[in-house]
Amino acid sequence: MTPPLPGTGNLFTLDPEVAHLNHGSYGAVPVPVQRVQARLRAEQERDPDGFFLDLPDRIARARAEVASALGGDPGKLALLTNVTEGVAVALDTVPLGPGDEVLVTDHGYGVVTRAAERRAAETGATVRCVRISPHAPDEEAVRDRLLDAVTPRTRVAVLDLITSPTARAIATPELLADLAARGVVTVVDAAHAPGMLPVDLGGAAGGADFWVGNLHKWAFAPRAAAVLAVTAAWRPKVRPLMLSWEHDRGFPARVEWRGTCDYTPWLAAPAGFALLEKLGTDRVRRHNEALVGHGRRQLVERAGLRPLAECAGTSMRALRLPPGVAESEHAAKALMVAVRRRLGARIAVRPWIGGGVLRISAQVYNRPEEYVRLADGLTHLITR
Repeated sequence: MTPPLPGTGNLFTLDPEVAHLNHGSYGAVPVPVQRVQARLRAEQERDPDGFFLDLPDRIARARAEVASALGGDPGKLALLTNVTEGVAVALDTVPLGPGDEVLVTDHGYGVVTRAAERRAAETGATVRCVRISPHAPDEEAVRDRLLDAVTPRTRVAVLDLITSPTARAIATPELLADLAARGVVTVVDAAHAPGMLPVDLGGAAGGADFWVGNLHKWAFAPRAAAVLAVTAAWRPKVRPLMLSWEHDRGFPARVEWRGTCDYTPWLAAPAGFALLEKLGTDRVRRHNEALVGHGRRQLVERAGLRPLAECAGTSMRALRLPPGVAESEHAAKALMVAVRRRLGARIAVRPWIGGGVLRISAQVYNRPEEYVRLADGLTHLITR
C-alpha cells in the first residue's frame, strides 16, 4: 500500500464523496495556489486600468519563473492557455502546401488531430494517421512504425510525448532526432510533462521544433495555463492566432497578449511549481507512480482488464476494456457516467475498436482503497 504523503491532507477542495481518479484530464488546483489566484483577481478588480497597464511585465516575470522550473530560457518560451492552442499556433506557423503531409497517430488527442486536419484542408496538404496497436510492446516498436510512415512529402509530425488515451511514450528523443534528420518539422504535445516528468528545455524545445505542455495538470497551476517552447529558427516566424498591441514586440509577447483576458492563471503558475518543490518534486512523483501502479494491479487482478504498456515515471496507466465495451464515443461517455453515478468515481475512457481504453491517474489526494472500490464495482458494470 502507498501511504499518504505528509502535508497533503488539506491541500485540495475536492468533493470527498467522489474518488477523483482522473487528474490527468483537468488537474486540481491546491488551496495555496487558489489563494494566490484569488488575491490576483481581487487586485485586478480594485484597479483594472493599473492591473492591465503592468501586465506585460508581470507576465514576463511569471514566464521567467516557469522557465526556470522547466530548465529553459524565458525568451524561448511563451505562456498560453493550453496545449490545443499551442499546437494551433505551431500548425499556423509552418508553411504547408499541396502535396505536403502532416503525420499524426491514432493515439493523439482528438481535437489536436482535428486541428491538423483543418490546417491541411486550408492549405491543400493531407493528414496521414499512423495506426499503432495499443499493445505495441515498447517505444522502439512505436518508433519503427512511425519512421516507416515517413515519406519525402512528410512536412510536419504532430506527436504526443505521453499520449492522452493510452498513457504511453511516443515522441522520444531518439524519434525526434530521426525525424529531424529526415527534414520533418516536429510539434510535440507534451500536455502531461510539466510537473509529472523531468523537463529540460535548456537546449532545443525539448528536442522538437515546437513543444507545448500544460501547467494546469501536474504542475498545480490554475486552469488554463500552458507553455510553448520554440526553437530559434522558428521564433521570428511564429504566427499568433490573433493580432494584439504586443505583436511588434515579437515572440513571446506576440503570442501571449490577447487583450482583456484572465491572465491570473499564468501569474499564479509559479506558485504551483513552488508548492511542488516544497512537497518534494521527486517524492511526489515516486508516490504517484507507486499509487497508480497499485491501481493498475487492482484493475488487472479484480476486474480482469488487460494492461497496456506503461511509461516509467508517469502517474497514469491505461488498460483495455473487454471487446464490445466502450467501442464508440457514446458508449465510452456512458460508461464514465455510470462509474460516477454508481461507483462514485471519475475515470477517463476512450473509445477503441476491440474494446475501449480506461485510464486512471494518481495524485497526492488519492488513496489506495479508491482503486479497489473502482475495480470491484467495475466488474459488475462491464459484465452486465
